[in-house]
Amino acid sequence: MEKDPDYRAAALIVGVTGMVGLTLAEALKKPTAPGGPWKVYGAARRALPTWFPSGLLDHFIAFDATNRDETLQNLSPIASNVTHIFWVALQIRETEQLNITLNSTMLTNVLAAINSASDPQLRHITMQTGTKHYMGPIFDPSLSTQLVPHEPPFREDYPRLPYPNFYYALEDLLATYSHSFTYSIHRSSIIIGASSRSLYNTILTLSVYATICRREGLPCRYPGTLYTWEHFCDMSDARVLAEQQVWAATTDGAKNEAYNCTNGDVFTWKSFWKVLCKVFEVEFVPFDEKDKFDFTELMRDKGRVWDEIVEEHGLYKAKMEDITCFEALQTVLHFEFQHVSSMNKSREFGFFGYADTLKSVRIWVERLRQMKIIP
Repeated sequence: MEKDPDYRAAALIVGVTGMVGLTLAEALKKPTAPGGPWKVYGAARRALPTWFPSGLLDHFIAFDATNRDETLQNLSPIASNVTHIFWVALQIRETEQLNITLNSTMLTNVLAAINSASDPQLRHITMQTGTKHYMGPIFDPSLSTQLVPHEPPFREDYPRLPYPNFYYALEDLLATYSHSFTYSIHRSSIIIGASSRSLYNTILTLSVYATICRREGLPCRYPGTLYTWEHFCDMSDARVLAEQQVWAATTDGAKNEAYNCTNGDVFTWKSFWKVLCKVFEVEFVPFDEKDKFDFTELMRDKGRVWDEIVEEHGLYKAKMEDITCFEALQTVLHFEFQHVSSMNKSREFGFFGYADTLKSVRIWVERLRQMKIIP
């Protein structure tokens, strides 16, 4: 593809159908986007879902980044155009060692394809990771019971933990390319946004849970502990993440650094639960430590109920197990520490984006409804 003189920069968003991929495309296509006007290429493993806004991308490419030949074949036509890569993709397997192998392979293949151009233009890559950087592989059953996380609030200058972590592997891989282009690392908290294609989607998981509770007349009980109910947590609005990534990609003094990215506030799950219940018009049930239940087990057999809801409301057709993460959320809601990150470094470098988390809940639930992912 020939270079387009109407654009100052060309972005390749890898993982464009996820929560942050969608908001990145929207942010880059704003007339006021820093570094713009942007040509935006979007990439994902599967075809665009029906809820993805038509016309938001200049070009969409579907390919399997774990396959080197397929990646080269699909990206070589645009390789000489791409100036920035926004990496918001991930694949998760049973063990962290498999995660390291798989995700490193994906990044290696994409970088090799873009750098295959006779005159590569790649200037910067933003890499989204998360607070697992400070906690270790919390979803690896062979390692999760051994983990000793850092003390919160998490800070970017904390040393690495002595456990395998695919975030570390990706950071090290980017560092080997430091002579060719700049990069920035963006460590999100629990992401709140709208997509049916994000592996860990807390707000969609809770939306499905509340919707089923309302339909079946079940109490919308909090599936965590008294500690997480009462103590502080933080989240990352997908819009704030996109804003920070575009800022880092276009600000000279922000490059080659790692940044936490949260909304800048904290909340308790008790306050979050009150908002959730109000939005879904279910009764708020105060947490009762005596009323123990297995969240994952409760929802295991609710797939049929969700299928009925999808059919009745004409929703985007997706199986409940493909759009929820009950087991992962149950792990988060049983943390024995406050899940909070410091935003001081980000502010010191000049990024001041923020969001009110409890207002974000309403905004993103409404967006999920508009997208016909939930009723």
